[in-house]
Order: sequence, then structure tokens, then C-alpha cells
Amino acid sequence: MLTMTETAAEAVKTIVSKVPQASDGGVRIRDAGAETGYELSVAPAPEPQDTVVVTDGAKVFLDESAATALDDRVLDAEMSQDGSVRFALGTQAA
Repeated sequence: MLTMTETAAEAVKTIVSKVPQASDGGVRIRDAGAETGYELSVAPAPEPQDTVVVTDGAKVFLDESAATALDDRVLDAEMSQDGSVRFALGTQAA
């Protein structure tokens, strides 16, 4: 299952806190296909088939395809001084 670093969890919580209608929600990752990659959006709740990953109170909702593709990955983030966030995927240590 996808895991999150502490930095990614903080980034997710920061992003979600800026969307009042999703205050108890999370970031949803949808597999948009090989050419597009993954789409991230703030969602107030997971879709019925989503896999939910929770780390330090941060929630990530994965659609079925993303959950399968990211099963052995780690979500990390880099937060800039201007408040922008850059997410990256790494491989989980064995």
C-alpha cells in the first residue's frame, strides 16, 4: 500500500486546510492514463471504491487503478517558501 513521508502528510494537510468545503477530506489521486500520469485534487470524501491512506491525520484517496499502480510507492513532498508543493513518488524500502 502507498505510504507517505511526514513531509507529504504535512503538505496534504496544508492543501486540504485551504479548501473549506473539504475540511475533513483529503487529496485524491486518480490514474489518468499512461500519457497523462496522475491527477491530484482535493476531495471532501473518498469515492466508494477508493483506497484510503492515512498518515498523521493526512488523508489520501486512491482510485482503484492508482491504488494498484502505487502499491509499493512512497509519496513525498517538497514545500517551497511561497507555499507551493511539489509531490514525488519513490520506491518503498524492502
